[in-house]
Amino acid sequence: PICALASGAAAERFARMVAALGGPADLLEHPDTYLPLPEVSLLVHPPRAGFVVAEDARSIGVAIVGMGGGRVRADQPIDHAVGFTHVAPVGAAVGPDRPLCLVHARTLGQAEAAAAEVRDAITIGDEPPPPAPVVLERIAR
Repeated sequence: PICALASGAAAERFARMVAALGGPADLLEHPDTYLPLPEVSLLVHPPRAGFVVAEDARSIGVAIVGMGGGRVRADQPIDHAVGFTHVAPVGAAVGPDRPLCLVHARTLGQAEAAAAEVRDAITIGDEPPPPAPVVLERIAR
């Protein structure tokens, strides 16, 4: 999977999927043409320097839904201008010059509320966590 990301193969596959579903064939080359831009972008700094030792992915997802970037019911619209980018992964060093993520929102109040939720969802420790195993379990027949 890392090779597919680094080589661009994953992006190419995504672009083909978007086009096959009726979206623009050049979405990755010209995203600003199709996707709305956020009114506010806010760096989320950790409460202290350290390492990301855990992330509550559900809470981060709920924060995005709260901004309108997802939905609870199928009839609700999705605001494609809001969300998070550059989210620090587990194990990353964070601090005053290394933020947890970048929040994209419609208003400063919305961005600040989402930033607080992200800070609550990410646990900072003094040491990086041990590496997670690539294979959790082998299942044989």
